[in-house]
Parts: sequence; structure tokens; C-alpha cells
Amino acid sequence: MRQIAFYGKGGIGKSTTSQNTIAALSENNRIMIVGCDPKADSTRLMLHCKAQTTVLHLAAERGTVEDIELDEVVIPGYNNVLCVESGGPEPGVGCAGRGIITAINFLEEEGAYENLDFVSYDVLGDVVCGGFAMPIREGKAQEIYIVTSGEMMAMYAANNIARGILKYAHTGGVRLGGLICNSRNVNCEAELITELARRLGTQMIHFVPRSKQVQEAELRRMTVIEYTPNHPQADEYRTLANKIEKNEMFIVPTPISMEELEELLVDFGILGGEDEYEQAIAADKAK
Repeated sequence: MRQIAFYGKGGIGKSTTSQNTIAALSENNRIMIVGCDPKADSTRLMLHCKAQTTVLHLAAERGTVEDIELDEVVIPGYNNVLCVESGGPEPGVGCAGRGIITAINFLEEEGAYENLDFVSYDVLGDVVCGGFAMPIREGKAQEIYIVTSGEMMAMYAANNIARGILKYAHTGGVRLGGLICNSRNVNCEAELITELARRLGTQMIHFVPRSKQVQEAELRRMTVIEYTPNHPQADEYRTLANKIEKNEMFIVPTPISMEELEELLVDFGILGGEDEYEQAIAADKAK
């Protein structure tokens, strides 16, 4: 069984990308998705629902996780992909990462991972929190795929996630499998992410073009694979799934400094250089 994880900045389309990719992978494999985001939206396209009941919610209701039955939280979705959401506490109360730890330990103890080809963790991209880093830290996920784009903050998050992988690479055995560019139609986006991947020591495993078909499918709470299986965008996710299935490039990343990241963005025309910055400051002072 291969354990993979999708990380990425909030709002980058990580959950949409991961669910479409898993839907494609499920055409030839038996898979479980473990949602590790307090929003519990990592399985909505598989189950055609707003959010499924989470492990942490039921544990709070029952008083203990021991009183939960496996079939209450492991729900078969599209193409029999098994779906689990770890959940999280009320906003502003408690640690959201605790739900991930509770859920994964529960699934392991109850034998939920038997007879699977893949387990996929969909994780909020803030590895500053120990709970969100748990799939990396304790070797639960052996392969990490970072969803990013040519936007500065998405690349900053990708570099930060690479730092988290580097920190736990030797104790947890986790490796980076590549960057997935979920396009935002930024200028020279594919070239920019290819260069970022090179500097991190990895690959851009696939460039997912922007398509309205993704939003149309999401409105119906479906993946593109299910909604329009013959659409070119569905084939993009099949190509990505095939690359992940055949991937053999697993590395310990080499994160870059903030200065190097900014220089990279300047080189590709995404950020203005020092001269442009000084001109902008002078213009503000003149006002």
C-alpha cells in the first residue's frame, strides 16, 4: 500500500486537485481518502455532499473515540473510494491538528487500511502546526505532492512545506514526489514552477491547465472524472494520476531562502525588482 499526501496553500485548489486525481487513480486502484482539514471538504466531490460526519465530531458526541464504529466514519463514495474526514474543533477553540492524530490512530487500530492500494491524505498546507505535520512527521505518508501555482504566496507555501519535509525526512522517511502546478494563468507559469521544482531538487510532475469544467463539476459536487469523463480536463487528471502511479523520483528537498524566491519571481516578471520598489516608495512619498 502506498501512502501519499497532498499539501498546499489554502485556496490553491488542493482538495479539488486531489479528489480529481484520486477519482482517476480509482479507475485501476482501491483507495481511501483521509481528509486532514478542519473544513472537512476533502471528500465532498466523492460523496456529493457538503461535508461528511467527522471522526472528531463523533468522538466529541460519544465522549471517546473507542465508541465509534468504523462504518460510521468510513463511507464509500464515487467508484467505491473510501472517504474519511478527521475534522476539527470549533473555530478559536482547541488544536485542529488533534483531529488528524485522533483519526489516523483510530483508522490504524481498527484495520481500516487493509486491502488498499493507496491511502491519500489531504492536508492543510500549514506545517507550522505539529498536527498538520503529523503525516510527514510520523511517516504516515511516504510520498508528498505539493499543489502550487505561479502566484507568490502559493510558491512561498510550497517552499515552506519543503522545509517541513526536510525536517522529518530522516526520522519519518518521507520524501517529496513533486510539485503539481494548478494553473492560475500567471505569465510563464509552467516555466516558473519547473524552475522552482529544479531548485527544490524535485520535478513539476504535472501542469494542470485552468478549465471552467472544474467549476461546473464542483457546482454539482462532482469530480470532472465523474461529471464529464470524456472531457480533455478529465484526461489531464488521468495523466497526473498515471504519473503519480509510475513515479520513481522521491527526494529530500532543498528549500530556498526568501531572498532566492523573490529573485526567482523578479526574474520571471512576477515581482518588481529593487529599482521598481524604490520608485514605488518615492511615488508614495511624493503623494
